[in-house]
Amino acid sequence: MKHALGLAFLIAALGGWAVPGGAAERVDLELVIATDVSRSIDEGEARLQREGVAAAFLAGDVVGAIRSGLLGRIAIAYIDYSSRPYNLVIVDWRVIRDQASANAFAEALLRAPLSEGRRTSIADAIEHAVEMIEGNRFAGTRRVIDISGDGPNNHGNLVSDVRDQAVAKRITINGLPIVNDPGVPFRSRYYLPDLDRYYAGCVIGGNGAFQVPARNFRDFARAMKKKLILEIAGLAPRPSAPHPSAPGRPPIIKAAAHGGAPPPAGPGYRLGCDIGERIRARAWGDPDDP
Repeated sequence: MKHALGLAFLIAALGGWAVPGGAAERVDLELVIATDVSRSIDEGEARLQREGVAAAFLAGDVVGAIRSGLLGRIAIAYIDYSSRPYNLVIVDWRVIRDQASANAFAEALLRAPLSEGRRTSIADAIEHAVEMIEGNRFAGTRRVIDISGDGPNNHGNLVSDVRDQAVAKRITINGLPIVNDPGVPFRSRYYLPDLDRYYAGCVIGGNGAFQVPARNFRDFARAMKKKLILEIAGLAPRPSAPHPSAPGRPPIIKAAAHGGAPPPAGPGYRLGCDIGERIRARAWGDPDDP
């Protein structure tokens, strides 16, 4: 009994890192990267996203951020998302602790074939990532979902509700909205010129949550590298100069602080967090029509 009580005290002192069977490996961060492969993303844009993430891990400063942690290692997984039946785990959980393991992760991304899906369900991506985090063999000091995309949620559960459920489980959601150039030859019917504000109000949340918008897909690699360094190192983003393509709008936007308690309702978005669902209903007549 004394030994059992002593073990229970030790587990509590370590912040609950142990799991049944003692299988959990402690890491500084559990991170799921989720990239949009819905129909609004063409093959070239999907490739820019995949290559942008790989390039970030091939860079030495991302590995430097990993090594700066207390344990010096993170657990990471990568999924392509559109809607749940089409979501794919491209690289399952693995530990990155040095440049060699970072290179291996990047190479696995680059080797994997590109995927494509239907609809855009940020909510499905968050729910999928939460399941992956809760079901893995790691125990992270922080748990983060990294969502990127070029449009609002238009399928599945209301994204702000799913965001709040994830945050209540002490999972942070960071964002990388891709605010496409308004003059691109093809523009999705779901195009929002202020997609960064939609992400701020409806998608990101949790302790220290923030987003780094990309000006377009060509800017994705720059934004992803910056965001990965910040979230891996656990750094609070500093106030930044206005985004050059959007005067008065900062390139890094932080979520409202919620402290240690589950968050209140998010700040919302001027057109409503269900704007994507309403666009889809108007376009197809039936929100469940493919």
